[in-house]
Amino acid sequence: MTFGRVNPQFRLEDQQITGLGNVYYNLMEPALIETALKRGEGTLGNGGAFLVTTGKFTGRSPKDKHVVKTDSVTDSIWWENNAAMSPEGFDALYDDMVAHMQGKEYFVQDLVGGADPRHSINVRMVTELAWHGLFIRHMLRRPDRADLDDFTADFTVINCPSFQADPKKHDCRSETVIAMNFDRKMILIGGTEYAGENKKSVFTLLNYLLPEKGIMPMHCSANHATGNPVDTAVFFGLSGTGKTTLSADPQRTLIGDDEHGWSDHGTFNFEGGCYAKTINLSPEAEPEIYATTTKFGTVIENMVYDEETKELDFDDDSLTANMRCAYPLHYISNASKKAVGGHPKNIIMLTCDAFGVLPPIARLTPAQAMYHFLSGFTSKVAGTERGVTEPEPTFSTCFGAPFMPRRPEVYGNLLREKIAQHGATCWLVNTGWTGGAYGTGSRMPIKATRALLTAALEGDLADVEYRKDPNFGFEVPVSVEGVPDILLDPRRTWDNPEAYDRQAAKLVGMFSVNFSQYLPFIDDDVKSAAIG
Repeated sequence: MTFGRVNPQFRLEDQQITGLGNVYYNLMEPALIETALKRGEGTLGNGGAFLVTTGKFTGRSPKDKHVVKTDSVTDSIWWENNAAMSPEGFDALYDDMVAHMQGKEYFVQDLVGGADPRHSINVRMVTELAWHGLFIRHMLRRPDRADLDDFTADFTVINCPSFQADPKKHDCRSETVIAMNFDRKMILIGGTEYAGENKKSVFTLLNYLLPEKGIMPMHCSANHATGNPVDTAVFFGLSGTGKTTLSADPQRTLIGDDEHGWSDHGTFNFEGGCYAKTINLSPEAEPEIYATTTKFGTVIENMVYDEETKELDFDDDSLTANMRCAYPLHYISNASKKAVGGHPKNIIMLTCDAFGVLPPIARLTPAQAMYHFLSGFTSKVAGTERGVTEPEPTFSTCFGAPFMPRRPEVYGNLLREKIAQHGATCWLVNTGWTGGAYGTGSRMPIKATRALLTAALEGDLADVEYRKDPNFGFEVPVSVEGVPDILLDPRRTWDNPEAYDRQAAKLVGMFSVNFSQYLPFIDDDVKSAAIG
């Protein structure tokens, strides 16, 4: 049955799970919201948005993500970055989770990961919370309803926030667990209501599967010139670096805001929606994203609001700095209906530099691009992960280490091959601090960042004068129309240039120490791009 109430059972792989309460298949947005309201899962907001809080967990729990160590994946998983779980631990986890599910209502959404049907996967998402069904219905891609009768899942995700794992019995770290079993084609999530675990589990899954097909999975946003998909740009970056904001350019067509693949045919979005941070969101700076917060079905996660008027407070981060809204891609007026583009003409690597050292934009050679891609330097932004209360400098390889099951060189080599084959121009863009480090300086003006990106994407930086950065060796434009020259030279923005030099030396040293782990796996060209 494609939708509505069914018998208290559902098919999972080759077995029936029985003894459940009512199971609802593929409810649409109105029914999901109606059900979630009846169950007390949230509140109806202005315009029909759904307001929800996620309790104890307002961000991802990357240390609680596990990969089941079976023979088929033992030699291909990056175990230094992915916690192992024994097959016996997973089996016990599955049995106990199914026992916990008895008598409870569940919501099933049959969805697709990947806009290119040649490389997409079918995902059956089973959720304990109705609003999680609404969320993932936005995030993944929805098949035509006529196709649901014959839907066959490639992978199944079961999410039970009320289930608490037993670390000793289930071979995990805590009561919160995200367990991926590639042999059983299943992901189990328990102990957290944070909806982002649903979408990131599918992203991690695609990050494992696609490289075997020669496809580069990317933690990036993407857009293309209006009417010209050949002129595609991708924006790598961790949460808080500006992927969603900077790709939502009214002068370009949005492909997607977070997760994409780069195949022999071009760029394609993994998702069907956007998951945007809303802290300090304003109608002046980001009108289209702001407008989604009062549209029907948008999930408003962990935002403070007026109890009577339901007016959202975009400046109150008392619940979390990681407040977000989730909405379907078509809520952005210039979003691509097909969610595909050409081969990237420009590759932008976004970083949020809390040291205040990096320039607002720099042009990279292919070797430097691989160096900075493998380094993945940024600052964790408050709220994105548990325990992060202010920006922390970090190196997250491939700008997405928590979602990378394979070793970084696999993704780095794929990216380098794609750049060489298609001739993309690569840029490093700092959306972090200028005029000093975090606590002293100020955030890079978004107006300047947008002007620099526009100049880069339109080819206006091809023939301008560049200087060689003395710390990192990349090229930095000396002057760009609409941007103060001083901003392009971060040392000049500091009151004390010698203090800048000390800070730069510190950051250079951090890069060098971090990159030493990759030296056995890279060639001399990339080694020459290393610093220090």
